[in-house]
Amino acid sequence: MDGFELQDELQALQDVDSYTFDNETDLASLDPRAVNHLLESAVDALANNSDAITDRNVFDAYRSLLKHAAALQGAHMIKILDSISSAFLAQIEATTRDLAEDDQQTFMAHKISLEIYAFLLNWFVSAAEKVKTAGDDDAPAPAPKPRRGRGAKSAASRATARKPSEDWSWQDQIPATLGLIAKILHLNTQRIWQTSAERETFINCVVRPVYHITENEQYMKSIDIRRGVYKAICLAVKHQSHALAAQISIMQSLQYYEHLSEPMAECLNILAREFDHAQLGDEILREIAGKTFSAQDTKGPRAFSRFLVAYAEYNPRQVLRQLALLLAHLDSESYPMRIALVELIGAIIRELAESPDEDGLAGAAAVAAMGVGVGGGDRAKQLKQINGLYDLLLERTLDLSSYVRVKVLSTLARLCDGSAKFPQQRLAMARAAVDALEDKASGVRKAAVSLLVRLILTHPYGMYGGFLSETEWKQRYEAEAAVLTKMEGEVGKAVEREEGEEDSQAGEDEDEGLGEEEEDEAEDNKKRRRSDEDMDVDGQEADEDVQMSDGEGAPQKRAKRKKRKSELDLAALTNEAAALGALNENQHLQAKLTKKYCLDALDFIRIVEEGMRTVQKLLASTNKLEVLEAMEFFRVTYEYKFDAAQAGIKKMLHLIWSKDHNATAEDGREVKSVRSRLLECYRNMFFEPVTNLDPKQQVNRIAKNMIEMTYDATLAELTSLEEMMRQLMDEGHIHEDVAAKLWQVYSSERPLPRAQRRGAVIILGMLALAKRHVVSERVETLVKVGLGDRGKTDLTLARYTCVALQRLNGSAKKVKGSLLDKTLRLDMENALFRKLQDAVERPCRTKEWFPMAEQAINTVYALGERPDVLCSNLIRNLARRVFGKEKKPAVALSQAGAQLGRDADAMDEDEDEEGDADATQASPSKSAAGSAGSKDVGDAFELSQLLFIVGHVAIKQIVFLELVEREWKRQKHEKEMAAKLGGAGTPNKAKEQEELDQVAGNAEDEIGERIAAMREHELLYGSRSLLATFGPMLVHICGSPHKFKNRTLRMAATLAFSKFLCVSSQFCEQHHRLLFKILETSKDPSIRSNIVIALGDVAVSFSSIIDESNDELYTGLRDGDMVVKKNTLMVLTHLILNGMVKVKGQMGEMAKCVEDEDERISNLAKLFFAELSTKDNAIYNNLPDVISHLSVGAHAIDEEAFQSTMKYIFTFIEKEKQAENIVEKLCQRFRLSDDPRQWRDIAFCLSLLPFKSERSVKRLIEGLQFYRDKLHEEAVYARFQEILTKARSNKSANKPDAELNEFEQILEENRRQGAEDQDFEKRVEGRKAIAKKRATRRTARKRPAARHDESD
Repeated sequence: MDGFELQDELQALQDVDSYTFDNETDLASLDPRAVNHLLESAVDALANNSDAITDRNVFDAYRSLLKHAAALQGAHMIKILDSISSAFLAQIEATTRDLAEDDQQTFMAHKISLEIYAFLLNWFVSAAEKVKTAGDDDAPAPAPKPRRGRGAKSAASRATARKPSEDWSWQDQIPATLGLIAKILHLNTQRIWQTSAERETFINCVVRPVYHITENEQYMKSIDIRRGVYKAICLAVKHQSHALAAQISIMQSLQYYEHLSEPMAECLNILAREFDHAQLGDEILREIAGKTFSAQDTKGPRAFSRFLVAYAEYNPRQVLRQLALLLAHLDSESYPMRIALVELIGAIIRELAESPDEDGLAGAAAVAAMGVGVGGGDRAKQLKQINGLYDLLLERTLDLSSYVRVKVLSTLARLCDGSAKFPQQRLAMARAAVDALEDKASGVRKAAVSLLVRLILTHPYGMYGGFLSETEWKQRYEAEAAVLTKMEGEVGKAVEREEGEEDSQAGEDEDEGLGEEEEDEAEDNKKRRRSDEDMDVDGQEADEDVQMSDGEGAPQKRAKRKKRKSELDLAALTNEAAALGALNENQHLQAKLTKKYCLDALDFIRIVEEGMRTVQKLLASTNKLEVLEAMEFFRVTYEYKFDAAQAGIKKMLHLIWSKDHNATAEDGREVKSVRSRLLECYRNMFFEPVTNLDPKQQVNRIAKNMIEMTYDATLAELTSLEEMMRQLMDEGHIHEDVAAKLWQVYSSERPLPRAQRRGAVIILGMLALAKRHVVSERVETLVKVGLGDRGKTDLTLARYTCVALQRLNGSAKKVKGSLLDKTLRLDMENALFRKLQDAVERPCRTKEWFPMAEQAINTVYALGERPDVLCSNLIRNLARRVFGKEKKPAVALSQAGAQLGRDADAMDEDEDEEGDADATQASPSKSAAGSAGSKDVGDAFELSQLLFIVGHVAIKQIVFLELVEREWKRQKHEKEMAAKLGGAGTPNKAKEQEELDQVAGNAEDEIGERIAAMREHELLYGSRSLLATFGPMLVHICGSPHKFKNRTLRMAATLAFSKFLCVSSQFCEQHHRLLFKILETSKDPSIRSNIVIALGDVAVSFSSIIDESNDELYTGLRDGDMVVKKNTLMVLTHLILNGMVKVKGQMGEMAKCVEDEDERISNLAKLFFAELSTKDNAIYNNLPDVISHLSVGAHAIDEEAFQSTMKYIFTFIEKEKQAENIVEKLCQRFRLSDDPRQWRDIAFCLSLLPFKSERSVKRLIEGLQFYRDKLHEEAVYARFQEILTKARSNKSANKPDAELNEFEQILEENRRQGAEDQDFEKRVEGRKAIAKKRATRRTARKRPAARHDESD
């Protein structure tokens, strides 16, 4: 067919609507029958002869059909595709045969037909795409809703009729089409198309549909389509010189279609591996290396970075060849490209490390780490490459973007799983991970913890079992160092012995001096080697190796000097030294490598343990994923027996109070709650059975683990452990056999360590919280052991036994407003109470008695029906002991104390009236002397016991009265319910009763008033009250420290006095000032700490009384003792946040604690302000007072601390309206201030505000008159410049900068003017000073002259 030019046709086809040809048929104007006839005639023509396509009519018929494809049905499209494909295939086969016959005239006749078919196929793919996307005719229509009754079937048939193209699916036809294109690309096209331009046009026309198909993300999800695409592109590049065009197309695809990153990387990998054509991949990598990406561009860098990562995974060796160019992107502004380079480097390291010579490389890495040379140039080169790549990765841990830092750490974690361990690189990775634990981004910290976990799990130090206890490794290191030292010493002695023999044969007169000199030198070398061996320095290992390898150098030198003696002697010496060296060489190298191995292990352990302190802090993170990772870290370190892991395991306990629930992470995985993960960790570590143990041993192991958890545990840790044990018992994770074993340990007759027996009863008490029967079935055992003979000698055991007995009531918490009482009450005649009373009354002079007595009283009030009766007898008996008998001599008291295994004078006694708390804790001998000389020392301790019991009974009696009140109300409620059920038919009577209650008050109010009156007037002031006797006594003892010097007595009296203040408002009002006085004057931090806590309780009980002394509550924040300070802060936090006390300008004292040197206090203060910020405007309302308090006056802090404190507090000013008002208030403060320090502080506070709105800036400009004369101060002016920068960044893009520019000019002008005024004032002051000096001199000169005249 004449006149067909493929290039022109393709160019015209760019705009289909304007594409015209001679015999065009408008299908829209034809009926379906005419369209079918047109299609059938064209199809028949091609079916008869594939060369018929050159017929103008046939070609135009296909062009008409494709141009108006939108008007066609699915069946038409299928026919068109089948017709073109089959005819094209026939033409290809005919061309192939003709090419084989090598008849140029014959195969050249196929040129036009091939071009037309390629053109039509190209057009068909575009048309099919348009049909697919425009009309969705090929998509199956939604199924019609089923209908019931008549018409249902016909409706369904009509719906089917409306889907004419449901059988048509272009996606199903794509694989066959791609297969056809692949066959085309097998043709030897350069023989048909003589010029490269024509050939290139034809190949581009054939391959263009392939690229068109790749643009659809849905198509590329099909494996068959992807394979067809890869094959077509690879064939075109390999056989049809399509490389340059493919490079351009692939780069464009990566630029505009993100989903093609991975497919294109896979395609290039297939091209390189299966088609042996890696050049295209190299060219694309070089082109990417030459591109630049800006930080604002997000789409492009992301696609290219994914491509690089995928290609590096597929073919890291090829990427390695271009790495030098690609590394330029490590400094790219776009962080996705930096991320890609990090992953790319990781893939290359994996490839190099896992090369075929894997074992050799791993061994070479280990040997190289020991400082020993590596044989083989290739391996050495490879190791050098790997070390350089590791260095690049480690440098990126300091990247500006947190995303890059996270990727570096995760890449390093993946590298840990390789078989080649690279010990030195692992140490560097561990150090980088520990440093990253301090990162400000939580994602980086989490990744750092994950890396440490992977480093531990894959560590190379498994020679001795794989555990990583520093103590054990230190012992191994010392043992190996000793072996090495001994070995080197033996070699030295052998050499010396040989030399000695030779010297004796040579004659003493000739070489005596030389021999002595050489011996001294050898001894010095030996000492030097030993001193070097004691040093834990990596760098000296190689030097030592050199010394060892040249160890025979000294005898050789002597041999040279002796050469003139005898050749026979020299040969004998050389042979013997060589034999000795050969014998010891392997052993020496083995010992040297083992020592280095142990040293590396120690370094690794120390690095990880250094990071443990930071990971402990991460357990308190607000980021849940970070907390979970930290928990996993401590679980792993515990399993690998790190010495410092125990502290983290204990810290984890407190997470049992977490309130979170299961959540979904960023990658879609469901993440366990912190609490459930904690329970799982503890189950795995302590409760899960281990292999190779029989059931009895399993039970023993679990019981032992549970008991050991209580060792050296603080009160907070025991509280958290209690909650965890309760939950584990509730969920059935603790077997009954374990509880039985704990009872066996507790009641064992064998002499066990005290901590072990105590731990057993502590755990049993915890388990009883969940299941009461754990204790209720063994009450007799508790009484016999804990309150029997063993309890007498171990008061701490008795104390925890009392706690366990309290669990007889279970753990049902009181519901507010509920009258239901599930507590168990025993008759007071029960033997248990007799035992408890005996335990308290038993003579004892140790401080362990006080906590035991406290828990005994708690048990009486928890279980007894009338605890007040028993406690009254107890107080009377103790009072008789103190006041109703003659004092024992000191010797008798000492004997009594010795019976208990303690010194009778174990209590603390002040030396003098002025002595502080430290002076009270004298040495035993001094204390004993003081005890013997004091006439009331025996009674002082017993009086302390009595007062302690009195105070605790007073506070427990209040709680008991509340229970009595609830019981009375419950009984009344039951009577009312019974009356209602009995008198249901008298509604008028009930109504009258209700009206009477409204007027006169109901019986419940009367019960409450009666109980309140008992508490207020009868407990401490009643004529028959036992406690009333002790009120004046406590006031007298606490108010007379000069009379009552005993420290224990003062502490017990102060504690009891504090409890008395919580009982009655009358007593509190009369005596609360005494408590503040003791807080002010006491030198004992324990007493001050107790008073602070007591004041918190008093404030809760009688807030109106304490309100008058609000200021004095804050004095503890200035206390020198950290415990007092911390307790004060905690008490005030509780009172303020719960509205118990009103803040009246004292918030500044709380703010001071934000920058306290003690980290715990600082964290508590920050927590307080974080919680306070949730209250409406609380921080905003108190902010002016805080600024004034910290900036000026007696309480001012230094400028640096002020700035860091205010920087934290201002983070809670988020409302724009608040910020505007603060700007106005701070500007007005300039007017009232003359101190430059205060100017700087105010300006700094202004710079902390966000200035997000124009109103804030306007308020600042309006206040110019107040601070214009302060701008000459450099710091003040710098702060205003910061404000301007912030205002410009927050300004709307469409708002002009004119106002801000004008304001900046005004600031500059005022600053200049102020500076000039300051200079002028300085000059004036200087001139005044000069004039004053001159006047003084003139006066001084006149006075002598006047005196001279007078004398004349």
